[in-house]
Amino acid sequence: MADAQVWTYVLVLLSFGLYIGIAIWSRASSTKEFYVAGGGVSPLANGMATAADWMSAASFISMAGIISFAGYDGSVYLMGWTGGYVLLALLLAPYLRKFGKFTVPDFIGERYYSKTARIVAVFCALIVSFTYVAGQMRGVGIVFSRYLEVDIETGVILGMVIVLFYAVLGGMKGITYTQVAQYCVLIFAFMVPAIFISIQMTGNPIPQLGMGDTLSDGSGTYLLDKLDGLSTELGFAAYTDGSKSIADVFAITLALMAGTAGLPHVIVRFFTVKRVRDARKSAGLALLFIAILYTTAPAVAVFARTNLIETVSGEEYDNMPQWFKNWEATGLISHTDKNGDGKIQYVADAKTNELTVDRDIMVLANPEIANLPAWVIGLIAAGGLAAALSTAAGLLLVISSSVSHDLIKNVLKPDLTEKGELWAARISAAGAVIVAGYFGINPPGFVAAVVALAFGLAAASFFPAIILGIFYKKMNSSGAIAGMLAGISLMLFYMAKFKLGWIGELPSKEEWWFGISPEGFGTIAMLVNFVVALLVNRFTEEVPKEVQDMVENIRIPSGVGQAVEH
Repeated sequence: MADAQVWTYVLVLLSFGLYIGIAIWSRASSTKEFYVAGGGVSPLANGMATAADWMSAASFISMAGIISFAGYDGSVYLMGWTGGYVLLALLLAPYLRKFGKFTVPDFIGERYYSKTARIVAVFCALIVSFTYVAGQMRGVGIVFSRYLEVDIETGVILGMVIVLFYAVLGGMKGITYTQVAQYCVLIFAFMVPAIFISIQMTGNPIPQLGMGDTLSDGSGTYLLDKLDGLSTELGFAAYTDGSKSIADVFAITLALMAGTAGLPHVIVRFFTVKRVRDARKSAGLALLFIAILYTTAPAVAVFARTNLIETVSGEEYDNMPQWFKNWEATGLISHTDKNGDGKIQYVADAKTNELTVDRDIMVLANPEIANLPAWVIGLIAAGGLAAALSTAAGLLLVISSSVSHDLIKNVLKPDLTEKGELWAARISAAGAVIVAGYFGINPPGFVAAVVALAFGLAAASFFPAIILGIFYKKMNSSGAIAGMLAGISLMLFYMAKFKLGWIGELPSKEEWWFGISPEGFGTIAMLVNFVVALLVNRFTEEVPKEVQDMVENIRIPSGVGQAVEH
């Protein structure tokens, strides 16, 4: 393990040195560079940066962990998040890029000709972004605590210092080129262990195919059949069976799709390219870069789950390998010997089960469980940090631009100079890092639960306002404001009641409205937003003619009318 420790230090320090070097090289000198990297990023670089921005600690660390425990039901995350990207690329990115504003509240404030609409959008952006970023900082703390053998609080503070440096100094320009490097680190870190373990278990070097292949022990048994057998023996549901209703699967998938398309830190990436055509290209490239990780995650989940069950179930606790003791020290895996036989009883029945496993460790512990070389273990640590830090930086920029550009410059102090606005943006980013770090060190009990719900909040608030703003020129500000407030209020209420237990006792699943889980309720709240917006719109003011003309112009493809007739 000493070798793994050395490799971890070397690879993490090298990657951090690279990020800081890029931040110094690409520091921002204007608000345009700070907010949108000067609008001059190539589609390839923007595609990689977008992929890194979007593939957070949730994608790198948690998604395969969720799938490894939920089995078939975990597929909603793959469908929802990937489908959301298609929605974003086709429906939103090119139009928002043509509109040419820095932020989502900027678009909503201008399109709905209202300071109130802008303030509501800022409020929604801050709720979504802080909800999401708190989980990223916690992820940074977990990776540091395990691999650098510091406590989680110290890990979070180290992460804060790194993010603060390149987010505050470089703004979107520094973050974009840092994220290109982070994408390369995280995808390499995710794929190398997956390929190693796929060869080890099935002899197939392609993890996506290895997952459905026969075992390399010559038995002719398919890996998934073996995992189904191991799961049912322990009383768990068969891995390839699903337990969620079709309605709930549909609702979660749609909430994740619409939420992805409404996430402010992802949308702002499409303002960083030169042309509308480049926005489409970078969205397509991002989808390709994301698909590499997303098609591999189910395979990693299957490998990790199989290895975990075979390593721990029914084995003597004293004979557990070193990786078990290492993770036990973090508190993310624990054993309670209930029957005193010295063996680990890992079963579905909560009364007799003696093993508690935090699903977030599955990807990080996977190379150790599979006994891979020390440099691979170090690589996964660098990858996990790259995933968490890249998304944290993107979110912090959204928070800082929402405060400095949308609130201070456009509402409170319109006569603010560009230099003053740049300082306001940097101070806002620093403040946001401190708040995010506080949530990482002292997570309210709900942080882990709420990270996935950030997508529901984005779907319930932003998605209808953006879609109606682009495709319905007669949509007025009263309707948009009423819809956003109704959608986000309903979603926050449902989360508070059915996920967090803040309103009375936590109800059972049987009491969910329409049988929809809190993760899927963003779909219902989004539909309420659409209905309220359209109803209020019908009985309130007419949209000004110049706004209708502006919306018409957004929808006309660039270059129309310039073609030469043959």
